[in-house]
Amino acid sequence: MAGSCHLTLIARTLRKRMTPAEKLLWAQVRNRRLGGLKFMRQHPIGNYIVDFYCHEARLVVELEGGIHDTTVQREYDRVRFEQVRAAGFRVLRVQNEAVVRNMDEVLRMIIQVAKGDLHSPNPPLL
Repeated sequence: MAGSCHLTLIARTLRKRMTPAEKLLWAQVRNRRLGGLKFMRQHPIGNYIVDFYCHEARLVVELEGGIHDTTVQREYDRVRFEQVRAAGFRVLRVQNEAVVRNMDEVLRMIIQVAKGDLHSPNPPLL
């Protein structure tokens, strides 16, 4: 129980310190603005906190910037996403730059994955 309380506190802190790309995407998906889907931000799943989560679609949307290019971070992400997928979630990884430069395409991809139109369990990184 202590671990989940700790993750909840971290998630609250992360919600207050969103990146610019997270803020942009949150403005588009909050309050069921995207296809009527309910998204939460900085949400704990298991031992991890994911950027965006839609329970109805069992979908996790992760935004990735330069920090994800390091060898250590890539390995951490690989293990993390394997565990999230093993728990029955689909993971859509999106570059921060794609959110900033091509929001319409990012939103289209999220809807496709959420609605099951894109059947790949691991959609391509935008």
